[in-house]
Order: sequence, then structure tokens, then C-alpha cells
Amino acid sequence: MKTEYDFSKAKRAKDVPHLAKLQAAAATGKTRISIMLDDDVIAGFRARAAIDGTGYQTEINRALRASLQGEPVTLETLRKLIREELHAA
Repeated sequence: MKTEYDFSKAKRAKDVPHLAKLQAAAATGKTRISIMLDDDVIAGFRARAAIDGTGYQTEINRALRASLQGEPVTLETLRKLIREELHAA
């Protein structure tokens, strides 16, 4: 391995057709952010994710989307949340 490499003649990925196509395919309409959440909130979403077989970030995204769409809390949803909280405790 060289101690130093010369990238002065390197091309940007957007200028290489194959790499540009890969970058376009990777753009999924999501944005990476950093956010501070309470530990118990993360634990709750991780527990929910384990039950549903998904990732906790997916569960957080679903909850935020539901909040934005103003979905009403149904009796079934409330029961599910209570069961999850009792199971986690």
C-alpha cells in the first residue's frame, strides 16, 4: 500500500456513467439526520420493532408519518401499544 495517492486526475462519480447510475439508484427519497431521543423512547421503538420484525428506525418513521397524516388512535392500536408496553416492562 502506498503512503500517498495522487487523485489529481480522478473523476467525480457523477462523471462516470456507471457510478452515476448507482448513485441515482441509491437515492431513495430519504435523508440522514441526527436526532436526540429519550432512552425509553428508543427502547419502546426497539421493542415494537422486535415484535413486528422490522428496524426501530422504520417504526419511528411510521409513527412520524401517522402523526403527520393525522391518523386517529383506534381502540385496536391503543390495545396493541398497551400490550407492548406491559410486555416491555
